[in-house]
Formats: sequence, structure tokens, C-alpha cells
Amino acid sequence: MSQTNTSLLDEVVQWSQETCRQELKSVLPQLTSLHHKSESWDDHIRILKIITEMFLPHVALSELEAECFSKILPKAVTMFDSMMKEILDQVGGLSSQNTELCSLLRNILQAMMQIIDALSTCVRHVGTFEEAPDLEAIRSLPTCILKVLRETFQHCKDSEVVYCGRLSLVADLLQGLFKEAYTLQKGLLELLDRISLESSASEEEVSDIVTVIHSLLDICSIISNLDIALHANTWKFLIKQSLKYQSLVEEHLHHGDISSSLYDNLLASFHNCVELAEQMKHAGLQEATQSPEYKLFQKSAKMCRFFANTLVHYIKEFKCFLTKYCSCFHQLYLQIISKFPPSMCALALTSALSEELNAGALVPMEALLLQLLPLRPFAEAVLQQNLLLSPQHELPQCLLLVNVLGQLYSQPEEVLQLWYTGSQFSEDTPRLPLYQALFTVFRRCYTERQVPVLLPGVMMKGQAQVQVTLYHHICVQLCASVAALPPVYFPMLERCLVSAVLQADTQTALLATDVWCFTARYGTAELCLHHVVLVAQLVKACTTECYQLFHLGLLLKRMVFLMTPNHQNAVLLSLLAVVQGQSSSEEQCVLSAMRIITQLWLRMSPDQVQAHPVLQCTLQLLLSISAVLVKNIEHQVILQALLCVDTVVAQKCADQLLLAALEFLSSLGKIFVPPDSQNQILPRLSSLFGVLLSDRFWLLHQHALEAFSHFAEITNHEEVISQSLCDEDTKTRVVNYLSKTVNAQEDAESRLQRLKLETAVIEQHNEKLENNKENASNNLAADTVVDSEPSPKRARQETSAEEAYSRYIQTAESALKALKVLTEGKADTTAPPPQWLESRLQELQTLITHISTARHTT
Repeated sequence: MSQTNTSLLDEVVQWSQETCRQELKSVLPQLTSLHHKSESWDDHIRILKIITEMFLPHVALSELEAECFSKILPKAVTMFDSMMKEILDQVGGLSSQNTELCSLLRNILQAMMQIIDALSTCVRHVGTFEEAPDLEAIRSLPTCILKVLRETFQHCKDSEVVYCGRLSLVADLLQGLFKEAYTLQKGLLELLDRISLESSASEEEVSDIVTVIHSLLDICSIISNLDIALHANTWKFLIKQSLKYQSLVEEHLHHGDISSSLYDNLLASFHNCVELAEQMKHAGLQEATQSPEYKLFQKSAKMCRFFANTLVHYIKEFKCFLTKYCSCFHQLYLQIISKFPPSMCALALTSALSEELNAGALVPMEALLLQLLPLRPFAEAVLQQNLLLSPQHELPQCLLLVNVLGQLYSQPEEVLQLWYTGSQFSEDTPRLPLYQALFTVFRRCYTERQVPVLLPGVMMKGQAQVQVTLYHHICVQLCASVAALPPVYFPMLERCLVSAVLQADTQTALLATDVWCFTARYGTAELCLHHVVLVAQLVKACTTECYQLFHLGLLLKRMVFLMTPNHQNAVLLSLLAVVQGQSSSEEQCVLSAMRIITQLWLRMSPDQVQAHPVLQCTLQLLLSISAVLVKNIEHQVILQALLCVDTVVAQKCADQLLLAALEFLSSLGKIFVPPDSQNQILPRLSSLFGVLLSDRFWLLHQHALEAFSHFAEITNHEEVISQSLCDEDTKTRVVNYLSKTVNAQEDAESRLQRLKLETAVIEQHNEKLENNKENASNNLAADTVVDSEPSPKRARQETSAEEAYSRYIQTAESALKALKVLTEGKADTTAPPPQWLESRLQELQTLITHISTARHTT
């Protein structure tokens, strides 16, 4: 700086306030020009302090921006940034031994504090005016201050990384820098709070307010872990300004960034609460309400409640701009609900901790749901088909749908239609009806149903509230929803109930049955009759024994008792039609079936069962049919069946085949084996039971126990029972099963893990049942097409010579066995052998001799 300029500054600092006021018009432009041209930090800070402390108090409000702020504040920000850069460039060499560098960095930090102090002086001066300033009158002030605040808070946040192990050398100055910035922001927010924009505000003013809001959002992301009070107050002001100027700024705000930041802060606070609660539980401090850990938990819960309520309020005011984020809000709801009972991953907390956490997160989730209900994208996210959920979110999804049911009562017609009907047009995003979605996710909560998890029941007059199962809870809520359901949605309800009854999971079908019976009883007598006739028609449509027939039969049996007497005389006619539509089991049918079964068993080769998978399906069906008709089967055929079962068990075939084998073995308790066949049949039967009872796969072992128990109850051959239990471990297991004795109490964690493993097995089984049903339906539909293309021929299968020999010899062996049965009169025919049989047998003998001779010759 030139000597002339230095002299000016030396002279000015000696002036009184009156002199400064008098010389304002002539000297202030010179000072602002010098400030702009200054290159050294010392000169810059010296001029900045002279302007803000000596001349600023005399500048009129209307002249602040043009004569002062616009000329000095941008330069101040530039100098502040250069100081920050210098620190980052030099800090690598900082150490206690390098006193010169340490002194340099401390001087820079002190200079930065002086700049912040000068900015605070500007804010205080504007605040001295009685009238609130227009934003245009101080336009540069908030923009420049927010830039400085952002850099300051970021530097303080990164200080441990920036200064590494040498933070102690500057910690006092960093603490002072943070306090100065804290004070500056507080003053700025108070000043901005006094400002009001009219609805006719200019685009520049609106742009300035939007910039302030977005700058504060950036600062919020930086200070989240620095100071709880500062973080909360900044968010409060941000939301307040957004609502204060809602009509002006709503088209310009980054709603996604604001809602996502609230979302992230809420989850971070909530997870912090959960972690603290878990630490207190392990340390035995849950009851220590005066401990530092408990106080910290309370602060975290308070912040959690603040962010949850703020998010709900923001969604309420700007929901039309937040539709694209509905799937995120859905996931937020699931994540929070999954940490509360009855979720199996919820912590067991004391009542005090639970109340704090409930108020902080669970209660606001109900308000969040109420705001999201009318939004179509939210309904599409919640009700989407084939919704992929992690296992820990299936129960929360179920509870979410139940809560939706409870909140729909007070909603307008368009919201009811959105949730109840599902997607209606091809251009709609596919979504399920609410009832169907609830039944679907209930089915997936297998583990929670088996534990079972418990929820608070409905309060009954004069009775204490009790805990109820998930099934009970959902059933009550569903029935309450049906009671308030507008009539226009009953066809949709019926379709959902039919779908739920006809799916494979029995407990889900029972839930639908309970709701259906309530619907029939709650409605008119004519409605009940309509439902019974509908179910009867569905029963008649079931042409084979299947799980659907079982579910429908149970439903029909319960519904009949809900009808009026006259409507019961009417339903008997329907039942008569159903019975007449089923095939009878007259003796002629049994005899016809037995001829087929006998021929199949005599042609069934144990060796071919493993080689050809299609025969395993045939054998499975043959075993199940034989179990039903076992009293009519010849003992020689039973022996052939046991030979096949022995092969199946030895070769570890598919579980379905082994279960069918157990069904057949169990049915053999109904027959008496004559003495001449006992030596062949009974030991083999004992051996098979022994092997299957010792199997360690839980599902097969359980079925083996049930089959053996049933056999033991009805058989006359008690020696089979004792011979099957030669192994002491197997004997103990059977005795415990029969006496309903539990060997060892399973701990909760082991039981939970076992149930989770069972879930996959049960669901796989149910899906297989349903896939078979769908394939059958598809085949039926294909058969009705008149001009369909004929099925292609099966491709020729290339086989090895050894396979060909095996196949032909087994075919010949099976044919000869069948011929033997005919000649011995064991088949159900009274016709004598034809006269040509003897000559043909001699020809076969000659052919066999020729084949054998040719083999030795080659």
C-alpha cells in the first residue's frame, strides 16, 4: 500500500464518530476502493474493520447495499477463501517443533475470526433499524455470510482429518472460530426472520430467498454432527422460510434434496437411539435415568421426533412436489416399524425407553401415513405386484396395510377407490387391491405366525387389554374394515376372498374363511345365500381331490350354519348337485381300478425308477392310490410294491416320493398278512420303517413318526412295531413322540432360526402346488382351442447299447410276470388260458435259447 493510502488510514483511525459521519460521502468511496485493491491480508482486515466499525453506523439503510455491502463483502469472502486455502496448503508440515509454521497458521485463524467479527458487525448494524429492511437493501449480506459460514463449519468438521494428530496446537482457535460463526449465523437468521416479501416480489428477491434456503440446507448437512442445537435451529428456520414464502418459492425449491435430507437425518437419529438403547441394555443401564447415557438417549430421541414431525409437516405442505419420492417414504416407514415390537428384531426395552422411542419415531409414522394416503404413487409403491421385500420388512409391510385399512374410514371416495380397487386400466402402474395385498403379505409372514408374535388386542369394556396373535389382530381389523366397506366394493372383496381361499397356504385360507364368514353373517340373509351358492359352485368345479377342495369344504361347512332355515332347504339342493357331480366309489369302479393298479405294480421295475425320472412321478401317484385301496390289493402285489419302496429309500429319491411311500407303509396297518406271506412282507416292512424313522431331515422324520404311529394303532402285526425299533435312539424318539414328550427345551434363538429355515421349505411346497394348479388350468384352456397347432413329436432319444439291453430285458421280465399272474388265476378274470398259449411259450423258449447261444458264440 502506498504511503499516501497509509497516511489516510492512520488519519481516519484518529477521527471521532462525528467526524466520520461528516466525511462519510467523501472518505467511504476511497476506503471501499482501497479495500478492493488490497492484496495483503493485514491491509484487507484493517480497512474492513475501519469501514464496519467507524463508517457503517452512519450509512443509511437505503444506501447500505449500493455504497457498502456490494463493494466490500464479495472481497471479504475472497480473502476468507484464500486464507482457508493457505491453511490447507501449509498444514502438512505442522508440528510442535515447527514453531514458525504453527505461529503462521494461528495468525491465519485469528484473521479469519476478525473477518467473521466484521460480518457480525454488519448484521448488528442492520438490526438497529426500527423498520425491517427490504431484501434488496442488504442483498449481498446473507449470500456472502452463508458462504463464509459454510466454509467455516466444513473446516471445523474436517479438523481432525486436516490437522491429523496436531489438532491440539490450534484447538483453542478452532473452538473460537466455531463460536464466532455460531453467533454470526444466529444474528443473520434473526435478521432474515424480520424480512417479509410481498406476493409481488421481484424475481431477484425470490431467487435470493431460494438461495438462502438452499445454502442453509448445505450448512445443515455439514453441522449435523457438530452441534445438536445449531442443527435443529437451522432446520427450523429453513422450513419456516419455505412455508413463509411458499407461494413464491415452491416452484423453485429442491424438494427432493430437502425431503431426502430430512429422511436421512431422521434415520440417523433413529438408528443412533436404537444403538444407544442396545448399549444401555448390555451395560445394565436401562433403569438409570440419571446416567449420561440416558440423557444422550433422550437428546437423540428428541432429535428423532423433531425430524419426523418436520418431515411430516413438509410433506403436508408440498406433497404435490414429492410424489416421485413416495417409494422412499414407503421404505422409511418399513425401516422404522421393523425396529419396534412385534418385529422379531426389535429390542426388549424398559417402559421408559420405549415411551421415548415411540414418541420419537413410531407416533409420527402414523401422521406420515395419513399424509401419504391420498397420493397415487404411494399406493402404487405399497400395493405393487411382486413387491420385493427383505424378510425383516414383511411383517412391517403387513402392519402398514392394516394401518391403511384403519385410516381409510375417514378418506374421500377417490382415496377409497385408489386403495380398494387396484389398477383398472392397462396404462396404470400395476397394483393389487388392498385386501389381496394384505392376504399376500400375511402368507409371507410364516415365521411370525409360528413364533407367534403378539400385538395389543382391542380394548373390551370391563376387561383388561390382552396380547393377541398376528392372525387374531389382522382378522379383527379386516372384519372391522368389512363392516365399514361401501357396498360398491363388495364384488372386489369377494374376488380377493376367493383368491385367498384358493391359494395353498392353509392359515391364509383360514383367515380368508373367517373374514368371509363374518361378511356373510354381517350382511343380509340374501347375501349369505349368495355366498353359499358361490362357494358350492366352486366346490363342484374342483374335479379332483386337492387343497382347494379342502379349503372350500371347510368354508362351506361353516357358512351353512349362518343361513336362515329357508335358505338352508335351498342350499341342500345345491349340495345335492355337488354330490351328484362327483364320481362314486362303487364296487365296479374299485375292481376296474384294481386291475390297472395290479398291472402297473407288476410292470414297475425298481431299477428303472432311478434311471427314468418320469417313473418317479408315476410311482408317487401309484403309492398314493394303493394306500387308499390297500385292502383290495393282492399280497404278491404288495410285496412288489415294497421292493420298489426299498429301492426308493435306498437311492434317496425326491422327498415327495418318500412321503408317498410313508403314506403307503402307514396304510398297510389296515391289512392282515397271511402266514405264508409274512416272512416276505413283514421283515421288509420293519426294515423300511426303521430306516425312515432314523432319517435326520426334520420334515421326513416328522412324517415318518406320524405314519408309524398310525400303523401301530391299527395293525394286527405287533411284531413289526418291535422289529422297527431295534435302534435305541429311534425307539426313544418314537416313544417321546407318542407320549408327547419334549426332549430338550429349544432356546428362542434356535427356534427362530429353525422357523426361518422352515419358511423357505413351506413356501416352496405351496408354490409347487399352485404351479401345478396353474399348469392344469393352462392345459385346460389350451384344449378348448379348436384350431391349435398339433404337438410336435418327441425327439428320438439316443441310447447306449447297455441301456438298450437293460430296457428290453426289463420289459420282457415285466411281461412274463404279468403272464404268470394270468396263468395262476390271480388276476380278476375267469377265462381259461387260450389253446395257442402252449405253442407260443415254446416259441419264446426257443427264441431265448437262440439269443443265449448267439451271445456265447460272439
